[in-house]
Amino acid sequence: MRLSNRYAVHLKLIQSNVESEQEMEAMEGANVSFPSTIVLLGFSDRPWLEMPLFGVVLVAYVLTLVGNSSIIFLSAVDPRLQTPMYFFLDNLSVLDLCVTCTIVPQLLANLWGPDKTIASWGCFTQAYLFHWTGCTECALLAVMAFDRYVAICRPLRYTLIMRPQVCVQLAAAAWCSGLANSMLQATLTLQLHRCGHHTLDHFFCEVPVLIKLACGDTTANDLSLALGAIPFALVAPLLVLLSYTFIARAVLRLPSAQGRYKVISTCSSHLVVVLMYFGPAIYMYLQPPANSTQAKFMSFFYCVITPLLNPLIYTLRNKDVQRAWKRILQPQGVAKC
Repeated sequence: MRLSNRYAVHLKLIQSNVESEQEMEAMEGANVSFPSTIVLLGFSDRPWLEMPLFGVVLVAYVLTLVGNSSIIFLSAVDPRLQTPMYFFLDNLSVLDLCVTCTIVPQLLANLWGPDKTIASWGCFTQAYLFHWTGCTECALLAVMAFDRYVAICRPLRYTLIMRPQVCVQLAAAAWCSGLANSMLQATLTLQLHRCGHHTLDHFFCEVPVLIKLACGDTTANDLSLALGAIPFALVAPLLVLLSYTFIARAVLRLPSAQGRYKVISTCSSHLVVVLMYFGPAIYMYLQPPANSTQAKFMSFFYCVITPLLNPLIYTLRNKDVQRAWKRILQPQGVAKC
């Protein structure tokens, strides 16, 4: 599709600046690292989509902040929600808020006008935090599956196994493992020489896209990225699958249909989130997107849609959360009477 004149002129200026920088560096025979600003092309190849996307992203941004903050607030003020399940759900909400606040404001700025640049420190922040939160969420979903397994398959020992100290340790392990992998992968990536390539065909900075900008051999980085992904993209889904296999066996053994329905209702929210998170990731791994636009929209789903849907999935059909809201709002109604 043909670009509008405004975006065509802007992209032409970007390309001319990049070409001039590359020519100067080639003459000097030197490699360079990141400049003060990075160009994010985003959805510039489809300018007619940018204003509709801006509206969608803005609404999703507000709802994501409200939804995830509400879960954290309810869990803090209502003692009945201070359980292991809601403790891990709070951690998931914090992860969603981190992803949203790191990426969406810059995405909104890029969608609103012709300026597609991001400061280098902002690019560094996005690369580190997105990799950290992505890895941590994989580990946290596995921990939440283990929590559901203990609650259903070992109900008599649940309070003994999932003690507050154990829950804190499991959550800390998820956060620390994600941080360690992020520090390793992002630091190795940011040390690569760019040779004047300062334009990202994406709407935010992430490690795989930054690796593609390197002018040297990136075999070590690709290998490190693949090995670092094994615990989060392979082991974590296998642990989730194993947990739900035992849960399914326990459900089939229940004598009453009402008991089976109660167990399925308890696990359905987490299972939907797991499928929504790991499903597209597995699809992209087995069948990589044929073009950059498809990859961008897959990332758009992770960065904008998933943080929005997570609180909705956990709260719409959750009677505990509905009762918590009623308990909070009820004193106001009593006072009016």
